[in-house]
Amino acid sequence: MTFTPKFPKDFLWGGAIAANQAEGAYNEGGRGLATSDILEYVVMEKRVDHKRPFPSADEIRHILETENTRYFPRRHGINFYHTFKEDIKLFKEMGFKTFRVSIAWSRIFPNGNDELPNEEGLQFYDDLFDELKKHDIEPLVTLSHFETPLNLSLQYGGWVGRELVDCFARYAETVFTRYKDKVKYWITFNEINASLMTPYVSSGLIRDAVGEEGLLAAKYQIAHHQLVASAKAVELAHRIMPGAKVGCMVIGMIYYPQSAHPDDVYQALVDQHKTFFYTDVQARGEYPTYMKRFFAENNITIKMEPGDKEILKNNLVDFVSFSYYMSGVSARSESAEETEKVMGNVLSSIKNEFLDASDWGWQIDPVGLRTLLNMFYERYRKPLFIVENGIGAYDKVEEDGSIHDPYRINYLRGHVEQMKEAIGDGVELLGYTTWGPIDIVSSSTSEMAKRYGFIYVDQDDMGNGTKKRLKKDSFYWYKKVIESNGEEL
Repeated sequence: MTFTPKFPKDFLWGGAIAANQAEGAYNEGGRGLATSDILEYVVMEKRVDHKRPFPSADEIRHILETENTRYFPRRHGINFYHTFKEDIKLFKEMGFKTFRVSIAWSRIFPNGNDELPNEEGLQFYDDLFDELKKHDIEPLVTLSHFETPLNLSLQYGGWVGRELVDCFARYAETVFTRYKDKVKYWITFNEINASLMTPYVSSGLIRDAVGEEGLLAAKYQIAHHQLVASAKAVELAHRIMPGAKVGCMVIGMIYYPQSAHPDDVYQALVDQHKTFFYTDVQARGEYPTYMKRFFAENNITIKMEPGDKEILKNNLVDFVSFSYYMSGVSARSESAEETEKVMGNVLSSIKNEFLDASDWGWQIDPVGLRTLLNMFYERYRKPLFIVENGIGAYDKVEEDGSIHDPYRINYLRGHVEQMKEAIGDGVELLGYTTWGPIDIVSSSTSEMAKRYGFIYVDQDDMGNGTKKRLKKDSFYWYKKVIESNGEEL
């Protein structure tokens, strides 16, 4: 007898974007500056890593003083702030059941710690959520997606400052109260483990705020503050919105040992813990035992306040969500130093000879997604949600306006097939939101040429273009996938 897995009837198909990469209108509607607003377009060759931004307060002030001579793509995005109604109609045409979007914290509290929220910002998201509901699309809302109010970085150093915990809780309480009847699914922090690789982009850390303990200690102090803030948001959400579901979100990476050498196998486990640490705390409610040794060996002492452990223990997330783009390879240090590296999301990895790679060097591994889904579900027994998955590629517009992107269809088809297999394995999967359904400014390099969408946006790396939206071949493919609930791939 042949066993054929199927997606649940209520499976949430959709797509995901971030406010700082799509909205634009950085100086409209009372919005304040965010950390993302000082990130410039990065000129780089594909497959070549670049220096991650890590400015000082003086460097940020200098950037702001000379901003007229610079170009900041994320300030402009794809003008989603003004085009969301038209774009949502296209999502509805594809049949979206859900749409993941983030709230720009600095639209609600321009400085992060203002006495009163900004009504224009609150109204914008009222309008956005109403438009989604009008088209029967369930909002999936991220509270913090790589944009901290810039003032909080200049005033407190970013998330290394304990003050941000209360600022975030107040922000969360404000939006939960406002949208309690419009939003059911929430995510606290986007890719919360990204602070290990990109502490400024992910958590607003500036160089001035790194203490005598060093950068590594600062990154884990950031982690503690964000984990406590996330737990406080869970508590607030469950109290204000009894039917709401709140999830955590990490970069979903799976690591393979480079060989059967026991040291390679153990190194893969150590690298896997860099993902599991964050989900362990948010889904199990306490620091995992393996971190005790790590902290001891690296002379790290986490500064906790009374009650922190209880807050973590008593406010577990309802589901675990993650992004998945690629897998990695682990090796013992002496072997790893001599091995070819490849690019990744916010990290690099040893090249896997068995995998193909994208134009940007990201290793393509659909089976790794099935394996990771099983690992997460066996570990937590909580519903899972894949909230980012996609391939950045160069797209060509033909003379007739068509865009043929079989590479995108093939990539997504392979991952959807493995999601279905994982469901057959017994994994409880809530939904799948591709990154991103419409072309947006790249997170890693702020370019437009690296395109993910089913919908093409006529805009180049410097913001030039008509901004016209065009449907790619993948638009029609994904529409069939949703119509058939994953049966027609």
